Amino acid sequence: MVDYSVHGQVAVLEVNNPPVNAFSHNVRVGLDRSIDKAIKDTNVKAIVICGKGRTFPAGADIREFDQPHKEPSLTLVFEKLEKTTKPVVAAIHGTCLGGGLECALFCHYRIAQKTARVGFPEVQIGILPGAAGTQRLPRLTGLHVAMDMITSGRHIFAPEALKYGIIDEMFTGDVINAGIKFAKSVMNKPLEDRCLMNKTVKDADQADQIADEFMSLVKRKYKGFEAPIDCVKAVKASATLPYREGLKMESRLMQKLLLSGQSAAQRYAFFSERAVSRWKMPGGNFQTAKPLPIKSTAVIGAGTMGTGIAVCLLNAGYQVYLLEQNQKFLENGVKTIRGIIEGSVRLGKTPMAVAQKAATLLKPTMKYEDLADVDLVIEAVYENLSLKREIFSKLDKLCKPTTLLCSNTSSLDIDRIGTATKRGDKVAGMHFFAPAYYMRLLENIYSTQTSPTTAATIMDVGRKIGKVSVLVKSCQGFLANRMRGPFAVEAYFLLEEGSTPQEVDSVMENLGMPMGPFKTGDLSGLDIGYKIQTELAKSKGVELSVDSKFLMGERISTLTRTMYDNGRLGRKTGKGWYRYEKPGGKLATPDEEEILERLMYSCINEGFKILEEGVAATPEDIDISWIYGFSWPKYLGGPMYYANRIGLDKIYQRICYYHENFPYSSHWIPSRLLLKLSENKVPMSQWCSGTDSKL
Repeated sequence: MVDYSVHGQVAVLEVNNPPVNAFSHNVRVGLDRSIDKAIKDTNVKAIVICGKGRTFPAGADIREFDQPHKEPSLTLVFEKLEKTTKPVVAAIHGTCLGGGLECALFCHYRIAQKTARVGFPEVQIGILPGAAGTQRLPRLTGLHVAMDMITSGRHIFAPEALKYGIIDEMFTGDVINAGIKFAKSVMNKPLEDRCLMNKTVKDADQADQIADEFMSLVKRKYKGFEAPIDCVKAVKASATLPYREGLKMESRLMQKLLLSGQSAAQRYAFFSERAVSRWKMPGGNFQTAKPLPIKSTAVIGAGTMGTGIAVCLLNAGYQVYLLEQNQKFLENGVKTIRGIIEGSVRLGKTPMAVAQKAATLLKPTMKYEDLADVDLVIEAVYENLSLKREIFSKLDKLCKPTTLLCSNTSSLDIDRIGTATKRGDKVAGMHFFAPAYYMRLLENIYSTQTSPTTAATIMDVGRKIGKVSVLVKSCQGFLANRMRGPFAVEAYFLLEEGSTPQEVDSVMENLGMPMGPFKTGDLSGLDIGYKIQTELAKSKGVELSVDSKFLMGERISTLTRTMYDNGRLGRKTGKGWYRYEKPGGKLATPDEEEILERLMYSCINEGFKILEEGVAATPEDIDISWIYGFSWPKYLGGPMYYANRIGLDKIYQRICYYHENFPYSSHWIPSRLLLKLSENKVPMSQWCSGTDSKL
C-alpha cells in the first residue's frame, strides 16, 4: 500500500490506498517499512513522500477508531521521518488533511500544487489532531492561525498555506517530478532548524490572551460541542509546555474525546452523510441511473424560498430564470438575491468572480414563454395544491419534453401535482429548507411515476449546489416535516396544558438544539403552519375554526390560527410566540422530562413508521434530514441514533404510556416496527425499510 521507488539518489514513497489514501493499518505498516528501507540505503540521499492518484493522504481511516488499536501508531511512524539525517520532502497535491497534514509536518520540507488544500477537519468528528498536529502547526503559524484552523476544521488552499508558512513552495505539473527536483535542491543541507519539535511558538507570550479569545468564541459558536474546547486547550499547550509534555496533553485530550459519546455520534453522522448519497428507489439506484445534463434552470416565485433557491443555483454556475407575475415582487426578488450574494462576498464565503458571474446568469422575467427551453424548473409558490397544479399544467404545455418539473412543496403529495402533466416520470419534489441559501438539507421526493433518471438528476443537482440530498418517497409531509409534525403538535398541546413557550424552548435548547420550536416558528413565520393546516383540512373537505379541537377524529391545536388572526406571525411582524424589538428583530424576551419525551418520543415513533412504510430507506436518511434540515446537534447523532442510545425498549414503553393518556393523537399509536426491533434487540445497522417483514 506504499509504492517504493528510487530515482537516482531520491527515494519516493507513494501512498497507494484509494480513494483518499487514508492511513489505514496496512498503510502505516507499509510506510514504516519504506522509511526504514530508504534510511538504510546508503545511495539514497533524500526522501519524497506523496500520494498516488488524485490526492496526498487525506487523513486516518476513521473506520478503525472503533476497533482495537494496532501498532505502529501514526506518531511512531512519523517520528522516524523527522529523526533521519536525510531531508524528507512532502510533495502535496489534492487534499492534505488530518493525519496527512500531520505527516507533512513531520517532514523537513513541504511543497504543494497551487490547487491543493490542507487542514485539520478532526473537530468535525468530535476529536482533535492526535498525531502531534496541535503541537506542530502552531510552531509554524503561531497560535492564532493554528487555533482558527483546528477549532473550525476549515481547509485552506496552497497560496494561503504558503502565506502562513505551512508549505515552503508551490509547484505546477507532475507531483513526483516536482518532489524529486525539490529534494535534490536541499540535499546535504543542515536539518536541525527544519525539525518543528526544535522550534518555539512565536506568539507564546500571548498564549493566555489568544486562548481566552478562542475559548469564548468556540463556546458561543459551537455551543454544546466538546471537541472545539479541547482543541483550544491542546493548542495552548504547544506554547505553555515543552514539546513532549504538550504531546502528553494532546494524547490525554484525544483519548477523552474518543471515548466520549459525542465523538461516536459525530462519526456516525459523518458516515451517514455519505450513506444517503447511495440512494435507491423502485426501478433504480445511484449506480444504475445516470443524471441528465442540466445547464439552464428556472425558479417560479420570487419570495423568500424562491430567491434563496435561485441563489443556490446561481452560485453553482447555473443560468436561472426567475419568474414572477407581479413586477414589484420580481424587482424585490432580484434585489434580495443581489443582497444575499453581496453579503456572502463581504463575509468571504463567496469569491467575487463567482458573484460577478452570478449577476450575468440571473434572468428575471414575467413571461412563462421564456422558460420553454430550460432543463429544470423549480416551482416555489405557497402551499396551495390547486395553484401548483395550475402552474405544472401550464409548464407541461410550454416546456420542452425533456424538462424536469420540480416542486419546492414541503408537504403536498407529488403524485397529485404530477397528474396535472403528461410527464409524470419527469416530475419530482425538491424541498429546500429556509433559508434555502444557508440550510444544507435538500429533500428530494419521488412519486409513483418519477423515473430513476429524474431522481439521479435532482440528486446530482443537489450535490453540485452544495446540499446534502436525501431521496424519499412521496407521502403527506415526506420525511422531515412528517416526522417533525408530532414534535410541533405536542409543543402546542403542552401550551394548551399550561406550559409556556419559554419552558418548552429551554428544554430543547438544553438538549442541544440551537432554537426551541417556538423561536423556530417565529423565525420561519407562523403563517406557514397555519396555511399548511388549512390546506390539509380543505383537502379533507373540512373548514377549521379557532374552536376546532378535532380533525377527522384526530386531536388538533388551532393555536396557529389564533396567532395568525391576531397578526402575530413571528419575527417578520415583530411579534409571535415572543415579542421582538422591531419587525425583523432577533431578540426574544420572554415537568421538563415530560416536555422532552413528548416532543422527541412522538417524532421518534413517527420515524419508525417512516421506515416501516419505506418513505425513508435507512435511519441515516432520517438522522441526516434532522441534522441538516432542523439543526439537530451532530454530537447527538440524530433522533434515531438518540433513540438507540436511550434504548428502544424504554422508548416503546413511554410511547405506550402516552398513547394511553392521549388516545386521540394518532402519532402516539406505537410503531409496529419499533415494537419488533425492541423485542428482538436488533442492532441499529440492521434497521431499514423492509426490516419489519424479516423479523
